[in-house]
Amino acid sequence: MEKACGLHCTKINNIGVKIGKDVILKDVNIHIHCGELTVIIGRNGAGKSTLLKAILGEIEHTGDIVFVDQKDNVTKKIKIGYVPQSINIERHMPTTVYDLFASCITLIPVFLRKDKKIYDEVKEHLKIFGADALIDKSIGDLSGGELQRVLIAIATKPTPNLLILDEPVSGIDRNGIKEFYKIISKLKSEYDMSIILVSHDLELAKKYADKVILLDKEVIKEGTPDDVFKSLEFKNRFGELS
Repeated sequence: MEKACGLHCTKINNIGVKIGKDVILKDVNIHIHCGELTVIIGRNGAGKSTLLKAILGEIEHTGDIVFVDQKDNVTKKIKIGYVPQSINIERHMPTTVYDLFASCITLIPVFLRKDKKIYDEVKEHLKIFGADALIDKSIGDLSGGELQRVLIAIATKPTPNLLILDEPVSGIDRNGIKEFYKIISKLKSEYDMSIILVSHDLELAKKYADKVILLDKEVIKEGTPDDVFKSLEFKNRFGELS
């Protein structure tokens, strides 16, 4: 994966979503600097999933998302990597990690033949995430942590301007969570990547986030984990966090 350089800010500008007369999101403005993990928190119904859908272009919305490089050049054509909360997998499906990965990066039907060049390319990229040994393993046989590493590898090829992670550690054990955040630290430091993570786990947000966004249809509070978790706005919604 080539290091992304020159991009220094992802700007989510005035995102709004209405369904009928109901306001789901209102004037959401978030600036995400490269090399930072921004965690979005909020109660159920706060609009977190809707915001992700708006960023991904899956629902109609007002506002836009742009990237500004170090020379203040703005581009609206962005590359977004996305790791969903879960994917439906049959436990005994024969599809391998290579099959899934290759189908995402090439138009060649993977069931016809195994392309050595693509195989080597996939294996090399998986190696970044400590997942190269999984290349021939059936998707259905992966543990939660293994699957997460594979999905992040797929989401970062080609290197995105913005990586979005939706509840990425749900169902993963403690060791898997630790490995996941090692990967995130590597993406931040080595690839200078802008990362948005939506999470219900406030303790993990407090421990790993560079910046926390408290969402309740609009941005209610943002800042460092301490800024947000000690704020009156947070306490009014979640109470005290130990």
